[in-house]
Amino acid sequence: MIKNIVFDMGNVLLDFNPEVCLHAFAETEEDRAVIRKELFGGPEWIEGDRGTLKNAEKFAPVSRRVPERLHAALQKCVDEWDMCMKPVPGAREFCAYAKENGYGIYVLSNADDRFPHYFPRFQPYDYFDGILVSSDVRLIKPDVRIYQHFLEKFGLRAEKCLFLDDRAENVEGAKKAGMQGMQFLGNFEEIKNSLKRNA
Repeated sequence: MIKNIVFDMGNVLLDFNPEVCLHAFAETEEDRAVIRKELFGGPEWIEGDRGTLKNAEKFAPVSRRVPERLHAALQKCVDEWDMCMKPVPGAREFCAYAKENGYGIYVLSNADDRFPHYFPRFQPYDYFDGILVSSDVRLIKPDVRIYQHFLEKFGLRAEKCLFLDDRAENVEGAKKAGMQGMQFLGNFEEIKNSLKRNA
Protein backbone atom coordinates (compact mmCIF):
# COMPACT_ATOMS: atom_id res chain seq x y z
CA MET A 1 0.00 0.00 0.00
CA ILE A 2 1.28 3.45 -0.91
CA LYS A 3 2.10 5.59 2.12
CA ASN A 4 4.30 8.25 0.52
CA ILE A 5 4.24 10.26 -2.69
CA VAL A 6 7.61 11.41 -4.01
CA PHE A 7 7.55 14.24 -6.53
CA ASP A 8 10.03 15.32 -9.09
CA MET A 9 10.10 19.12 -9.12
CA GLY A 10 10.54 20.30 -12.74
CA ASN A 11 7.40 19.92 -14.85
CA VAL A 12 5.62 18.15 -12.02
CA LEU A 13 5.44 20.83 -9.33
CA LEU A 14 7.01 23.81 -11.12
CA ASP A 15 6.96 24.48 -14.85
CA PHE A 16 10.51 24.29 -16.22
CA ASN A 17 10.33 25.98 -19.62
CA PRO A 18 13.56 27.60 -20.86
CA GLU A 19 11.64 29.11 -23.78
CA VAL A 20 10.34 31.77 -21.40
CA CYS A 21 13.76 33.32 -20.80
CA LEU A 22 14.96 32.60 -24.33
CA HIS A 23 12.09 34.63 -25.76
CA ALA A 24 12.63 37.34 -23.16
CA PHE A 25 16.32 37.87 -23.85
CA ALA A 26 17.21 36.55 -27.33
CA GLU A 27 15.82 38.44 -30.33
CA THR A 28 15.70 35.81 -33.07
CA GLU A 29 15.01 32.09 -33.28
CA GLU A 30 18.55 31.61 -34.58
CA ASP A 31 19.95 33.27 -31.46
CA ARG A 32 17.60 31.32 -29.21
CA ALA A 33 18.71 28.07 -30.84
CA VAL A 34 22.36 28.79 -30.03
CA ILE A 35 21.69 29.56 -26.34
CA ARG A 36 19.19 26.71 -26.06
CA LYS A 37 21.81 24.24 -27.30
CA GLU A 38 24.84 25.55 -25.46
CA LEU A 39 23.30 26.49 -22.10
CA PHE A 40 20.28 24.28 -21.57
CA GLY A 41 21.59 21.40 -23.67
CA GLY A 42 25.26 21.70 -22.74
CA PRO A 43 27.28 19.69 -20.23
CA GLU A 44 27.31 22.56 -17.74
CA TRP A 45 23.59 22.09 -17.09
CA ILE A 46 24.20 18.50 -15.97
CA GLU A 47 27.22 19.60 -13.93
CA GLY A 48 24.94 22.06 -12.14
CA ASP A 49 22.47 19.31 -11.29
CA ARG A 50 25.36 17.13 -10.15
CA GLY A 51 26.60 19.87 -7.86
CA THR A 52 30.01 20.22 -9.50
CA LEU A 53 29.24 23.67 -10.96
CA LYS A 54 27.32 26.58 -9.44
CA ASN A 55 24.67 28.25 -11.57
CA ALA A 56 26.69 31.49 -11.58
CA GLU A 57 29.71 29.58 -12.90
CA LYS A 58 27.94 28.36 -16.05
CA PHE A 59 28.39 31.58 -18.04
CA ALA A 60 32.18 31.42 -18.50
CA PRO A 61 32.46 27.95 -20.09
CA VAL A 62 29.26 28.30 -22.12
CA SER A 63 30.26 31.75 -23.42
CA ARG A 64 33.28 30.22 -25.13
CA ARG A 65 30.88 28.36 -27.44
CA VAL A 66 28.55 31.32 -28.05
CA PRO A 67 29.21 34.35 -30.32
CA GLU A 68 30.21 37.42 -28.35
CA ARG A 69 27.19 39.36 -29.65
CA LEU A 70 25.01 36.94 -27.65
CA HIS A 71 26.95 37.17 -24.39
CA ALA A 72 24.58 39.70 -22.82
CA ALA A 73 21.54 37.54 -23.63
CA LEU A 74 23.38 34.44 -22.41
CA GLN A 75 24.23 36.13 -19.12
CA LYS A 76 20.59 37.10 -18.61
CA CYS A 77 19.50 33.52 -19.29
CA VAL A 78 22.06 32.18 -16.79
CA ASP A 79 20.97 34.68 -14.15
CA GLU A 80 17.22 34.58 -14.69
CA TRP A 81 16.32 31.24 -16.31
CA ASP A 82 14.13 30.36 -13.31
CA MET A 83 11.68 33.15 -14.23
CA CYS A 84 9.69 30.33 -15.82
CA MET A 85 9.33 28.33 -12.60
CA LYS A 86 5.67 28.74 -11.77
CA PRO A 87 3.37 26.09 -10.27
CA VAL A 88 2.12 23.43 -12.65
CA PRO A 89 -1.69 23.61 -12.87
CA GLY A 90 -3.27 21.28 -10.34
CA ALA A 91 -0.02 20.56 -8.47
CA ARG A 92 -0.82 22.49 -5.30
CA GLU A 93 -4.30 21.01 -5.18
CA PHE A 94 -2.94 17.49 -5.59
CA CYS A 95 -0.37 18.00 -2.84
CA ALA A 96 -3.13 19.29 -0.56
CA TYR A 97 -5.23 16.22 -1.40
CA ALA A 98 -2.31 13.92 -0.58
CA LYS A 99 -1.65 15.62 2.78
CA GLU A 100 -5.34 15.61 3.70
CA ASN A 101 -5.52 11.89 3.01
CA GLY A 102 -2.54 11.02 5.18
CA TYR A 103 0.19 10.49 2.60
CA GLY A 104 3.72 11.61 3.29
CA ILE A 105 4.84 13.99 0.56
CA TYR A 106 8.45 14.35 -0.54
CA VAL A 107 10.52 15.93 -3.31
CA LEU A 108 13.41 14.24 -5.11
CA SER A 109 14.76 16.54 -7.81
CA ASN A 110 17.67 17.02 -10.15
CA ALA A 111 18.45 20.70 -9.58
CA ASP A 112 21.35 23.09 -9.12
CA ASP A 113 22.15 25.51 -6.32
CA ARG A 114 19.37 27.95 -7.33
CA PHE A 115 16.72 25.50 -6.06
CA PRO A 116 16.24 27.36 -2.73
CA HIS A 117 15.74 30.61 -4.66
CA TYR A 118 12.74 29.49 -6.71
CA PHE A 119 11.25 26.43 -5.01
CA PRO A 120 9.37 28.45 -2.34
CA ARG A 121 7.24 29.84 -5.18
CA PHE A 122 5.50 26.48 -4.94
CA GLN A 123 5.38 25.93 -1.17
CA PRO A 124 7.71 26.47 1.81
CA TYR A 125 10.22 23.70 2.43
CA ASP A 126 8.45 22.63 5.62
CA TYR A 127 5.22 21.96 3.71
CA PHE A 128 6.89 18.70 2.67
CA ASP A 129 7.99 15.80 4.84
CA GLY A 130 11.37 15.81 3.13
CA ILE A 131 13.26 17.28 0.17
CA LEU A 132 16.39 15.93 -1.51
CA VAL A 133 18.15 17.85 -4.29
CA SER A 134 20.73 16.22 -6.55
CA SER A 135 23.32 18.99 -6.30
CA ASP A 136 23.44 18.57 -2.52
CA VAL A 137 24.42 14.90 -2.74
CA ARG A 138 26.44 14.88 -6.00
CA LEU A 139 24.14 12.25 -7.52
CA ILE A 140 21.54 12.65 -10.26
CA LYS A 141 18.53 10.70 -11.42
CA PRO A 142 18.24 8.12 -12.90
CA ASP A 143 21.29 6.79 -11.02
CA VAL A 144 19.77 4.23 -8.66
CA ARG A 145 22.03 5.47 -5.87
CA ILE A 146 20.16 8.75 -5.47
CA TYR A 147 16.88 6.93 -4.86
CA GLN A 148 18.59 4.63 -2.36
CA HIS A 149 20.12 7.63 -0.62
CA PHE A 150 16.71 9.30 -0.51
CA LEU A 151 15.06 6.25 1.05
CA GLU A 152 17.82 5.90 3.65
CA LYS A 153 17.83 9.61 4.51
CA PHE A 154 14.13 9.69 5.29
CA GLY A 155 13.78 6.13 6.59
CA LEU A 156 11.23 5.07 3.99
CA ARG A 157 10.35 1.63 2.65
CA ALA A 158 10.71 1.66 -1.12
CA GLU A 159 7.59 -0.38 -1.86
CA LYS A 160 5.43 2.11 0.05
CA CYS A 161 6.57 5.06 -2.10
CA LEU A 162 5.03 6.23 -5.36
CA PHE A 163 7.48 8.27 -7.42
CA LEU A 164 6.17 10.79 -9.99
CA ASP A 165 8.44 12.23 -12.68
CA ASP A 166 7.84 13.62 -16.17
CA ARG A 167 10.83 11.68 -17.53
CA ALA A 168 10.34 7.96 -18.10
CA GLU A 169 14.01 7.12 -17.45
CA ASN A 170 13.78 8.66 -13.98
CA VAL A 171 10.69 6.60 -13.18
CA GLU A 172 12.59 3.49 -14.25
CA GLY A 173 15.45 4.45 -11.94
CA ALA A 174 13.01 4.65 -9.04
CA LYS A 175 11.60 1.24 -9.90
CA LYS A 176 15.11 -0.23 -9.88
CA ALA A 177 15.37 1.02 -6.29
CA GLY A 178 12.15 -0.83 -5.44
CA MET A 179 9.79 2.13 -5.53
CA GLN A 180 6.53 2.23 -7.40
CA GLY A 181 6.48 4.80 -10.17
CA MET A 182 4.29 6.61 -12.66
CA GLN A 183 5.29 9.00 -15.41
CA PHE A 184 3.64 12.36 -14.90
CA LEU A 185 1.96 13.69 -18.04
CA GLY A 186 -0.26 16.32 -16.48
CA ASN A 187 -2.48 13.53 -15.17
CA PHE A 188 -3.08 14.40 -11.52
CA GLU A 189 -6.67 13.14 -11.67
CA GLU A 190 -5.54 9.78 -13.07
CA ILE A 191 -2.96 9.46 -10.28
CA LYS A 192 -5.55 10.42 -7.68
CA ASN A 193 -7.95 7.76 -9.01
CA SER A 194 -5.16 5.17 -8.94
CA LEU A 195 -4.45 6.00 -5.28
CA LYS A 196 -8.16 5.64 -4.44
CA ARG A 197 -8.33 2.24 -6.11
CA ASN A 198 -5.32 0.99 -4.19
CA ALA A 199 -6.17 2.51 -0.81
